[in-house]
This record gives sequence, C-alpha cells and structure tokens, in this order.
Amino acid sequence: MRYTKLGCTDLTVSRVCMGCMGFGDASRGQHTWTLDEEHSREIIKRGLELGVNFYDTAIAYQSGTSEQYVGRALRDFARRDEVVVATKFLPRTPDEIERGISGQKHIENMINASLKNLGMDHVDLYIYHMWDWNTPVYDILEGLNNAVKAGKTRYIGISNCFAWQIAKANALAEKEGFARFVSVQGHYNLIFREEEREMIPYCREENIALTPYSALASGRLSRLPGENGTKRAAEDSYARFKYDATAKQDNAIISRVAELAEKRGVTMTEISLAWLMTKVTSPVVGATKLSHIEGACRAVDLRLTDMETAYLEEPYLPHPLAGVMAQNKPADANGKHVWSTGDQKISEEE
Repeated sequence: MRYTKLGCTDLTVSRVCMGCMGFGDASRGQHTWTLDEEHSREIIKRGLELGVNFYDTAIAYQSGTSEQYVGRALRDFARRDEVVVATKFLPRTPDEIERGISGQKHIENMINASLKNLGMDHVDLYIYHMWDWNTPVYDILEGLNNAVKAGKTRYIGISNCFAWQIAKANALAEKEGFARFVSVQGHYNLIFREEEREMIPYCREENIALTPYSALASGRLSRLPGENGTKRAAEDSYARFKYDATAKQDNAIISRVAELAEKRGVTMTEISLAWLMTKVTSPVVGATKLSHIEGACRAVDLRLTDMETAYLEEPYLPHPLAGVMAQNKPADANGKHVWSTGDQKISEEE
C-alpha cells in the first residue's frame, strides 16, 4: 500500500479508500444488494491486512447500519489512531424544516447519531453529503465548525457539489473564521470525467483532496458488458440510471480498458484505478467481495505509460450530469427534488 496526505490536512491516508455503501442491513434501506455484518467484517478485515486505513460511510447507508458494521469491525480489528474514518450527513428533512430545526441543530443531531452508530467519540472527516438548498450555507458552515470545535470531527469535506459552491462556501468560512472544506467527494471515473472542467483544477489550486466515488462506475470499468456481474449490477437501478443512457460511447472506453488489461496481464479494475490514481488523492472503492478490495490494492503499484493513458482517454465524449448532481438545483414547487431523464424519474430517496 502507498499513502499520501489528505490535501492540506495532517491526515495520512491510503491511496485506496474503502467505500462502505455496500455494507448494511438490506432490510433497512433502498439497496437490496448490501452485505450482512459477517461478510462486511471479512472485507473490512482484509482491507486492513492490505494496508487500507481510510474508510468512508454515511448515515444514509441502510439507515445507519453501515456505520454500525464499520464501527464494530474497526474497533475489533484496528486501533482508532490507525484508521481514518469519514462519514456523511444528509440535508434537513421537510419535517425538520417545518419544526424549525436549524441547520446548526440538524448537524449536531446528525453527527451525534453517526458517532453513536460508529461507537466512536470523533470522526476524522465529516462530509456534507449533498447541497441543501433549503438551508443557508452560513448555517451549514457554523454547524460544521461547531462540530470541529467540539472535537467531534477533525476536518470537514463536501460531496456532490459544483466548483462554485465549494468556492463560495470556503470563501465564507475564511471570512467568518470557520473550518473550511478540505476534501471533495464527487462523481469521477474513466467514463465520467465532467469534474475535469472546473472542480479538479480548483482543488489542485487550493490543495483540496479529491476522493471520488463511483471509481469503477458501479462495476462497469471492471468487466466487459455482459460478463459475470454482481448482485448489485443486477439490482442497482440507480447505477443503471447513471450510466445506461451513455452506454454506447462508454463501451468504447471499456473495450480499451479490457484490451490494456489483457496486454499488461492485469485486471480491468487495476487498469481503471491506476488511471484514476494519477488524477486524485484517494478514490473511494466499494467492495462486496474480497477480490474487489484485493484488485483495488494491486492497482496502487501499477503505472500506466503516457501513451496508455492517452489511449484510454481519447474516446471520451462530454456527458450530461447524472445522479445526485443532476438534482443539485433548487427544489420544485412542491419542495421535492427529483432526478429525471426522459420519461424516467427517480426520487431523492433512491
């Protein structure tokens, strides 16, 4: 394993971050493909054995049961000072808004619930999961700053935002003396590269860590179309929503990944992540099999040539916004956020 600093912080993180959305009680959320605690623990333990010290979860993952599984496994298999733990919080709910729960109070409630789930007295990175159009950004920043001052988190990050949003937030934080966002967790991989327009140059300029999710495009960059997939591949309608519309142009890149993998005698996972690791701090790699985390860790030592990199990148065409980022806009007249593409609509709970 190789390690690096998380942006401008003093946190040393592995070049692979284990994404823990695949862990949690499948009866407690939208995802039917998540792993039970026994199998989640096996993968977390294997990650630790391979040197992975960076773990990313969220209170939204299977109603907090992902946090519970991760917390118990890390307590059993590692010392707290050996691991970097990140979790995320959701925007205020309509019910909270109606009851007058402020952004500051919402964040206090959320981080207290996450710490209870994790069985920890602090997290290392607390991430604003998605932009909350119904709460002033000042309230979000003050709430997060309160969490830092209380010792409940060491640093704060943000996910699913535009470059102008984090720039605005960090400028306000600097003006007010609040903690600033030190990391961005956006949607970025070899077949979805829209972050390269503004977000990545901004983060490089400001020394903000990039820890993208969907590093393998929900498995699409780890196998050829039609090859043996996972339970998630068969049942994850949200992943299909993100990628099916551009499958034809994406498959040209996926074919090149397979071609290079065969030529180099490695897996498609290793090629795809080796490319991504040249662009970012630490990609968030989900794992629902031991082979997933093992392949991700092998990618750390794989070096692509400039010609190979150019060959992988050449077929890319601009993509429309997808998933959470397609929803990053003010709510509709009913106060509801909806992702839509054509006749298909997926509500924010998906």
